[in-house]
Amino acid sequence: MSKETPQVGLFVTCLVDLFRPTVGFAAVKLLEDAGCNVEVPPTQTCCGQPAFNAGDRPSTVDIAKSVVTAFESFEYVVAPSGSCAGMLKKHYPTLFEDEPVWAARAEKLAAKCFELVSFLSDVLKVETVSASHDGSVTYHDSCAGLRELDVHDQPRQLLASVTGLDVIEHDTANVCCGFGGTFCVKYPEISTRMVSDKTAAIVATGATTVLAGDMGCLLNIAGRMSREGHDVSVRHVAEVLADMSDRPAIGAPADRRS
Repeated sequence: MSKETPQVGLFVTCLVDLFRPTVGFAAVKLLEDAGCNVEVPPTQTCCGQPAFNAGDRPSTVDIAKSVVTAFESFEYVVAPSGSCAGMLKKHYPTLFEDEPVWAARAEKLAAKCFELVSFLSDVLKVETVSASHDGSVTYHDSCAGLRELDVHDQPRQLLASVTGLDVIEHDTANVCCGFGGTFCVKYPEISTRMVSDKTAAIVATGATTVLAGDMGCLLNIAGRMSREGHDVSVRHVAEVLADMSDRPAIGAPADRRS
């Protein structure tokens, strides 16, 4: 392995690990195809976002310290989630105001944290992928990826290189799907209305598949699509870019929760 090979620690995320391991495998494939050496630290945990959003700062700090310890030796830290990557990159540095040593470690980690597709496009300068996908797709921009990490053009540029794929934009691509972590639990009626508006906009495009970069959004959208009886597949963008969209879509009957 040459010194020029990027050394990447993959932050798998809880939802990918528990609900859609294929996304993790797709992330590894994309990174390795781009010339990276990828490792998945076995000691990694949740990023701490649920505790952070709930106002449980002590638990968040403990989790953050565990994540920093697990990943700080890598050249880059990459996550197939704008939400989790945003937590590491934007919020970890704010957690250690009274602990300067940990603050410095968190800052160093934050500087090398990236969302998967933006890392491929912005850091590795990947412009095309070797993948094919029959049918049309529409893309949902997750709130954290879009607003915290400026992930917007990158997935669309890479999707444009996928053979057979047609991207159709929908009117609410940059509008929240209503998941919002604990938001959907605290405000279920509002969340349901938001995701219903989202699914309506997606269905109106006529696209056969909806893609996104965050499992929270995808699970929320897939659940509502199923309840409303819409025949639209739901997939993580990494699965299509890695040419791994041959398995059942998220929420499909054969989608085993590993």
